[in-house]
Amino acid sequence: MARDSIASYFEREGYRVSTASDAKSLRLLLAREKVDLVLLDIRLPDQDGLSLIRDLRAESNLPVIFVTGRDDEIDRVVGLELGADDYVTKPFSPRELLARVRTVLRRSSDSSRVGQQRQFAGWTVDLTQRSLTSPRGEEVRLTRGEFDLLAALLRHPGQVLSRDVLLDAVSHRDVGPNDRTVDVLVARLRRKIEVDPADPQLIVTEHGIGYRFTPSAR
Repeated sequence: MARDSIASYFEREGYRVSTASDAKSLRLLLAREKVDLVLLDIRLPDQDGLSLIRDLRAESNLPVIFVTGRDDEIDRVVGLELGADDYVTKPFSPRELLARVRTVLRRSSDSSRVGQQRQFAGWTVDLTQRSLTSPRGEEVRLTRGEFDLLAALLRHPGQVLSRDVLLDAVSHRDVGPNDRTVDVLVARLRRKIEVDPADPQLIVTEHGIGYRFTPSAR
């Protein structure tokens, strides 16, 4: 689907839609309007979408879904590594894209639920504010996928959670058996909370099963 076709479909579904033809136009749009989610193509005339999401992630946790014709696994993994909330490849149905958007928006509004603070290894997680504070008192920025993964692990300390369970916690969608979303998110989260990401002590891999969160959260 072309940009204008996607915009028309979402407008018919009751969404307010603004479009941008390139990275410069998107930045201007974000500066003047309140945006809840960005559908981003990798192919842009003035900047690669992968480098653009890196810039966006340095500034905010605005939800981003890649919508692109590039279906190479490397592009998908890199997109998720850089902080995309989802990655949709063409061809796709407008109903599928709408479902993906609704899921990401629903996750982004989860802060309306009654939450609480959890602590582990000197870190503090506020499930209501969806924030993570380091032992030094510094706030560490997490993407929505990273935070949803951490929240799922916190709720089951010491338990081995399969990739399917964790994938449902961060995406709520049907995917192929080789989907690497969870592994990508774990790698990103380890780089932010582990003393040595190459020798993780907090998020431990259970080979062939999934992951186990080792500290006792309270």
